[in-house]
Amino acid sequence: MSELLQAVLDSGEKNDLRSLMSEIRADEKQYLLRNDIINLYNDFCNKCQKESGFKQNSHLSKLIYYTQEIIQEDSNLCFIIRSKIAAQEVYRLTPDLSIETMSVQELLDTRDRLVNRYNPNDGDLLEIDFAPFYDYSPIIRDPKNIGKGVQFLNRYLSSKLFADPKQWLESLLNFLRLHQYNGIQLLINDRIQTQQQLSEQVKNAIAFIGTLAETEPYEQFRFQLQMMGFEPGWGNTAARVLETLSILDELIDSPAPQTLEEFISRIPMIFKIVLVSPHGWFGQEGVLGRPDTGGQVVYVLDQAKNLETQIAADIELAGLSLLNVQPKVIILSRLIPNSDGTLCNQRLEKVYGTENVWILRVPFREFNPNMTQNWISRFEIWSYLETYAIDAERELLAEFQGRPDLIIGNYSDGNLVAFLLSRRMKVTQCNIAHALEKSKYLFSNLYWQDLESKYHFSMQFTADLLAMNAAHFIVSSTYQEIVGTPDSIGQYESYKCFTMPDLYHVVNGIELFSPKFNVVPPGVSESYYFPYSQYQERVESDRKRLEEMLFTLEDSEHIYGKLDDPNKPPIFSMARLDKIKNITGLAECFAQSKELQASCNLILVAGKLRVEESGDNEERDEISKLYHIIDEYNLHGKIRWLGVRLSKTDSGEIYRVIADHQGIFVQPALFEAFGLTILEAMISGIPTFATQFGGPLEIIQDKVNGFLINPTNLEETANKILEFLSKCQQNPHYWQQISQQGVERVYSSYTWKIHTTKLLSLARIYGFWNFTSQENREDLLRYIEALFYLIYKPRALQLLAEQSSR
Repeated sequence: MSELLQAVLDSGEKNDLRSLMSEIRADEKQYLLRNDIINLYNDFCNKCQKESGFKQNSHLSKLIYYTQEIIQEDSNLCFIIRSKIAAQEVYRLTPDLSIETMSVQELLDTRDRLVNRYNPNDGDLLEIDFAPFYDYSPIIRDPKNIGKGVQFLNRYLSSKLFADPKQWLESLLNFLRLHQYNGIQLLINDRIQTQQQLSEQVKNAIAFIGTLAETEPYEQFRFQLQMMGFEPGWGNTAARVLETLSILDELIDSPAPQTLEEFISRIPMIFKIVLVSPHGWFGQEGVLGRPDTGGQVVYVLDQAKNLETQIAADIELAGLSLLNVQPKVIILSRLIPNSDGTLCNQRLEKVYGTENVWILRVPFREFNPNMTQNWISRFEIWSYLETYAIDAERELLAEFQGRPDLIIGNYSDGNLVAFLLSRRMKVTQCNIAHALEKSKYLFSNLYWQDLESKYHFSMQFTADLLAMNAAHFIVSSTYQEIVGTPDSIGQYESYKCFTMPDLYHVVNGIELFSPKFNVVPPGVSESYYFPYSQYQERVESDRKRLEEMLFTLEDSEHIYGKLDDPNKPPIFSMARLDKIKNITGLAECFAQSKELQASCNLILVAGKLRVEESGDNEERDEISKLYHIIDEYNLHGKIRWLGVRLSKTDSGEIYRVIADHQGIFVQPALFEAFGLTILEAMISGIPTFATQFGGPLEIIQDKVNGFLINPTNLEETANKILEFLSKCQQNPHYWQQISQQGVERVYSSYTWKIHTTKLLSLARIYGFWNFTSQENREDLLRYIEALFYLIYKPRALQLLAEQSSR
């Protein structure tokens, strides 16, 4: 039994628990989430006039704190308790306080009954369980180390090397033999046949190179090394080659995790990368702000550019320039024939400022021209992804003139395509979710049938399960994206155990303690986003133009609202107009605070200005809502709403103009998986207020380099902003202090150099793990394929038939 429950029963609080259960049963809600539970508990304590010590420190208060959900069924209560991160216990409590442990299956049946979707006479439902496939893999023990998979894997691999050096050195030798570029052998040749020869020749090579000048170019002693058995790839100078061979020598003699990571990270094995991002309008101009087109496009473009830069630097250091080795990065997206003035109808587009980074657009097959000729919502594209992957494979093989070395999926659709491509091409697959919709839409799995016609979650959640389990490694932007916080469930954790009533039960959807999870935050594009104080890098004409646009320009087509006093410091936000981004919530917060209106202006760069211009239902609703708030609270003269699409150059300068005016940036999302705009604002030097729900909790250290807000509590949010403004009035240096600490936070932890170095290191180490481990993934992949063909594909074909009749 739960220690938390037992502690209550063994104390004098037993009757309090019984009374609280009575209050819960009197509540209309049958399904209480954590906030509901805490609110009900607080009301109970107030009603019973409990002292603050009981309210906060009693055994009952601890039980309530760790209770994630309560489900009412008849007179019984089902308590889902999460006393530890990534672990839950489930108990049924009867009115007389008898307690039964519930299995996962019983919990899922209870949830089904809650929505009247359970009938034992219909027979059992399909159970999806991935747990057996992780029995053969190393597993992390401590929840604190979740998301540090590569460090764990290095310790595991080096311990194996130490325990059985003969077997592992044989694996290392075979791994070094693998590497080629366009048919040219790299690293070692046939002169080294055994582990013993490898060890001896490494020492001979070290002795030889030690006689050379450190700056001696590799070309000058290339042939002497080839005679010893070493091909290009060890370094570009004598010093670099000596360093790399010395690391290998140390690894052979006394394997250690750090040595292993350092060595594998130097192996030249990643030259060609595919980034998969099918949905939305993927382009470099005129796309941001369109439906389904925002942060992911920015992220993928920046990642692609910086991956090329990093691979090129690695190639140079490895001494492969003499072989004319060139990195190539392809962003695989969807070709949209009716491209609405964008370049999304072009098959191939070179990415600006790069040598060999391309957007490759592959069209969906013409099952239904009315659909496939046009943009398709990310919720509607599931019918086309299997054939898209088949067509994309052919296009990629032609563009690369062979297979890529790494495939990185983005979002649910991109990850599914990445899995299908990886399976067919036998290439390492990396998963990046950006956002898992299951966490964003409350009870979306439980009521999926009611939502299916609009969102098609049955396919999306199935795709997520398949791709995340198939991936060789998963990159998340934050720790809590995986397993949340002590009082909230992580996005991936939400896939651990859930029901899709009438479709399937997931009893173990993902192993959260698997070393495949790694936290690698994205960076900021420093060429566009940099501190406002770097005046020498700013273009004065751009600054003046954007300052006028933000504060005074009259343009009824693109700007709504005129400021009575443009000199007031601005509260600024920039995001799409959809529910989750909650721009209307910020407007309402501003509208309900007379003090904020007296002190500041509200300036929003958000989507379109007119309902009729949008093809997205959610955006149309938010446009109408924003106008309603402005009129209801008479915000005229205090708000500016810019319905413009900005280039990245203008986007960066707009932040800096806001900083010039001693403004603040507010990111009010109801949930934010990471928050690139937060990094952009912080590096520009704007004091930043951001939602506490999601990634910003790890970016911002509250009241040190920014501020965390609860966007659902409008009064509290307004008060936090007012408190900051008050401190700025009392201390003229306070605004500057928070500004500078925000800039330093980004430069220390969130640059693309840090991101790409780590990502490429991960790809190499997981490539080494997959080669050397005895783990057989074929059984896992067969299971995933079975689920794909038995669950996903029939539903995708059904959706295709529905779309064809429209």
